[in-house]
Amino acid sequence: MSNDTNTNTSNRPTHTAYSVRKYKKNGEYKSQYNAIGAAWQHGDGEGFDIILEAFPVNGRVTLRKPKPKAEQPEQAEQA
Repeated sequence: MSNDTNTNTSNRPTHTAYSVRKYKKNGEYKSQYNAIGAAWQHGDGEGFDIILEAFPVNGRVTLRKPKPKAEQPEQAEQA
């Protein structure tokens, strides 16, 4: 297997992968973000390597740049 110099999965991910579920609460539409993986941008800026720990039921994956903990999207409560 060749070593691709345009990818680097050993560093911190550049994006977090989320499954997003839309719902209505008290007459207001909301979105619930569940972190399901991470993405690393290629060194040349032309693509990403994505590692998923789960697959969304609706097939949609949203990639977002990481934010400080206080600014992160609402995530599902863990049981």
